[in-house]
Amino acid sequence: MFSALGLWLLRGVGYLPLPVLRALGAALGLLLYAVVADRRHVVLTNLRICFPALSLQARAALARQSFVHFAQAWLDRSWLWHRSPACIQSRVQLMGDVASLSQAQPTVLFAPHFVGLDVGWTALTLSLPLHFTTIFTPQSNATVDAWVAQGRQRFGHVRLFRREDGVKPIVSALRQHQLLYLLPDMNFGPSESIFVPFYGEPAATVPSLSRFAKLGRARVVPVTTRMTPMGYEVTVHPAWPDFPTDDVSVDTATMNLRLQGFIDTMPAQYFWVHKRFKTRPPGAPERY
Repeated sequence: MFSALGLWLLRGVGYLPLPVLRALGAALGLLLYAVVADRRHVVLTNLRICFPALSLQARAALARQSFVHFAQAWLDRSWLWHRSPACIQSRVQLMGDVASLSQAQPTVLFAPHFVGLDVGWTALTLSLPLHFTTIFTPQSNATVDAWVAQGRQRFGHVRLFRREDGVKPIVSALRQHQLLYLLPDMNFGPSESIFVPFYGEPAATVPSLSRFAKLGRARVVPVTTRMTPMGYEVTVHPAWPDFPTDDVSVDTATMNLRLQGFIDTMPAQYFWVHKRFKTRPPGAPERY
């Protein structure tokens, strides 16, 4: 079990030079790829479904790199959540249409599950004098849960909603121009999802991006985070002018399609360790 001692050790490695820390992350990622067979199977299955044109060797190489980036991003939280703001700003570049976020307009930030998603949140809350909210999923380990919650509340004016808080306070915050950092591209089971294509495969997808945008009368602004040798690049993309529509299914399919475009620019950095196709339509074969 991850303990308080483990967190102290993780905090300590945050003071290593970034190239050394990244080398440690690469070694850890390759070790996890070799020994964690069940999660390796999940990643390879996801890549087989989403990139069928790739050879077995190419998918295996992509899977190994995915594990490497996953481990590197995990270790990078050692400096992201414990080093000085100056250290973070020297390693994280916030770019794109950042100025538009200061407009007095309800805004949902679509933040896909790339490995650097916590970097994107930290960059925004550290750099901008705005109010931010997000939905926090509790971790199964109490020590890790407290650490993650503390890390995500480190800078700025932030509020973490729990799922049990319901929709009303989130929508209320949106209408008060508190930016919602939303990560809806995961499988949360059939009760909360609808089936729309993801790389051509029916995927149980939470339609919350469309629904929060409608309820909050908000625009949708994508934010993506890319790991680089120097740290990270956090890009604020232009708002989607045609979103939401009156059809939540169409909106959710559009979200997945545009997400594919982001993934295709950095496929090894997406969160392939998640069982994206675990929930199946009636009669469809199991994938894992």
